[in-house]
Amino acid sequence: MIRLIVMGVSGSGKSSVGEGIAAALSLPFIEGDGLHPESNVKKMSAGIPLTDEDRWPWLDKIGAELAKAEKGVVVSCSALKKMYRDRLRREAGGPLAFVFLDGSLVVLRDHMGKRTGHFMPLSMLDSQLATLESPMGEPLVFTQDVAHPIMQIVEASVAWLRAQEL
Repeated sequence: MIRLIVMGVSGSGKSSVGEGIAAALSLPFIEGDGLHPESNVKKMSAGIPLTDEDRWPWLDKIGAELAKAEKGVVVSCSALKKMYRDRLRREAGGPLAFVFLDGSLVVLRDHMGKRTGHFMPLSMLDSQLATLESPMGEPLVFTQDVAHPIMQIVEASVAWLRAQEL
């Protein structure tokens, strides 16, 4: 059973990649941003970075969704710090894999500039990059460069997940 977090900073393509992976594996997809409390959305919309205390209830909701997914699930979640990923691992109820969408500031800014209807302003990208602790070296992490086309990232991620025998 695959429990997967598609992680990265804002503009990395978490939702698009997550939806693609979920469709390829016939799993449900959960948009992690939809689990934020309204107070978090208001702060981020105003360009105010979230604190760890702001994030804990959100991460716990994501952890609960992971734990109750009996047949597997794909969730988008920034999971910027190791302690957030460790908390998600504890809450997941089984092995938890991560696809880390990594990219240059230029590519990420370009992605954010092209999207519509998202509450996260471009000004928040620098804060997220400053907070990001790379998951390189952690268990069950697959890194993809966001400069690649989404379908290429999806296909590589699905192949990697299948090879993990989760």
